[in-house]
Amino acid sequence: MKLNKTNLEQRLNHLYDVIVVGGGAGGLSAGIYLQRFRLSSLIIDKGKARSFWMQALHNYLGLPPDTSGRQLLQQGKQHYSALAGDFLEGYVEAVTEEVNTFTVRVKVGRQNSRHVKFYSKYLIVASGIIDHLVPLDDMQTVYDYAGYNLHVCMVCDGYEMIDQHCGFFAGSETSIEEMVFNLSWFTPKITIFTHGLFEVSDQMRGQLQEHGYRLVETPIQKFLGENHQMTGVELVDGSVIALETGLISMGSRYHNTYLQGLGLEMKGSNLVTDKLGRTSHPRIFAIGDLKVGLNQVVVAAGDGALAATQIWREIRKDAGPRKWLENVKVSA
Repeated sequence: MKLNKTNLEQRLNHLYDVIVVGGGAGGLSAGIYLQRFRLSSLIIDKGKARSFWMQALHNYLGLPPDTSGRQLLQQGKQHYSALAGDFLEGYVEAVTEEVNTFTVRVKVGRQNSRHVKFYSKYLIVASGIIDHLVPLDDMQTVYDYAGYNLHVCMVCDGYEMIDQHCGFFAGSETSIEEMVFNLSWFTPKITIFTHGLFEVSDQMRGQLQEHGYRLVETPIQKFLGENHQMTGVELVDGSVIALETGLISMGSRYHNTYLQGLGLEMKGSNLVTDKLGRTSHPRIFAIGDLKVGLNQVVVAAGDGALAATQIWREIRKDAGPRKWLENVKVSA
């Protein structure tokens, strides 16, 4: 059932088997498996998962290469709904635990918001990350091309940039060191833009010059192009640099603040899990971008299946086998 501000009361006192935070590919996959295992689940989604911005999933097995992330998510939601799972658009503010039960506090609605609580035995966190984009006065010129030929994931889209003149938009010297020389596997035609945000060391300048990569430190005024195809950038001094594609690597923010206070083991900004997605808490599973691992839609979907299946195994074991009551002899 799709929940909203008008029908929440039907579920506020319900103890779910699992609450899934995040309605991207990982969260929807987990929800579908949970419902097929005859468990009760609620997916809480803040909207616009990372995959929402993908205009074409070129690397997802079995899908036409022009399938968009929005199509994938829409079909996933329809599948989950058909299995009678509960779905709520809302923002998870905090999670607490008491007597083996998680309390999930949620803000519902941007205007005239309601703050409500839901309860579950297990928790799957699949709330993902938000990529930092190039900070411009006119951000629309970023949104016009993001997800088309202006990319945020080299693993996903390196193939799309082969031998094209690529603008690499860096958030730090570390991002240059970690990404540019790997990007050259796909294309050596690289111009690095710092947007004036940081200083580049002499050592790094020398490495870039040695490889023939151009370094531009003048801030960007806006992106140029048409029909969602970026063709270059205009700098604040009025000069224009032509490009054929772009890769943004300016960092990201993990949506995991609601987990503060639970003492989960972290590695950097990522949650540490076992191979099934279990965190350092035995009843909290992390899937997709939140955990240590490869950030890919197909991987997140697999993570959801693994976590949901393990939770079912544990609940099934605790419940014990069902009896065929008509065939059980009544003791005299």
